[in-house]
Amino acid sequence: MLLPHDAFVMVADGRKMLFFRNQGDAARPDLVVEHAREHVNPPDREQSSDAPGSAFSSNGSGRSSHQETDFHQLEEERFAAETAAMLRQRAFANDYEKLVVIAPPRTLGALRKHYHKEVADRLIAEIDKNLTGHPVDQIEKALIGA
Repeated sequence: MLLPHDAFVMVADGRKMLFFRNQGDAARPDLVVEHAREHVNPPDREQSSDAPGSAFSSNGSGRSSHQETDFHQLEEERFAAETAAMLRQRAFANDYEKLVVIAPPRTLGALRKHYHKEVADRLIAEIDKNLTGHPVDQIEKALIGA
C-alpha cells in the first residue's frame, strides 16, 4: 500500500492505541508517534465477583440461568468507543485528511460501530492485524505489504 505523506495511522487493540503520522513519502513511510494511550483491562476472571445466578421454577422448563457478563469484553468495547470518539474529535479539528486503522478483527468490528461519518470519509484502509506490541519498523513493513 502507498501511504500518503502526512497520513494518520492508528494502531489499536482492546487496551492500547498508538497514533502515528507518516513523515515519509508514499513508498517509504516514516511513522512518528504522535500519541499513545494504554488502558488497564485485567482479564474477566479478575473483574467479576460472582458466578452467574440461577433460579428454579416450579413451572415451565424448571431451571433458568443467567449468562455471566464478560467485563473484559465490555471494557474493550468501551475503549473502542472512546478511541472512535478521539478519531472523530481529531477529524472535526482537521488534524488529518487520510486515516489507516490497524487492529485485530474484533477491535476493528468494535471501532466500526462507532465511526462517525467524518472519520469514515477519511478512512483509506483497515488492516486486520494486532501490531500494538511491535516496533515501528515492523508496522511500516506491514503497511508497505498491505
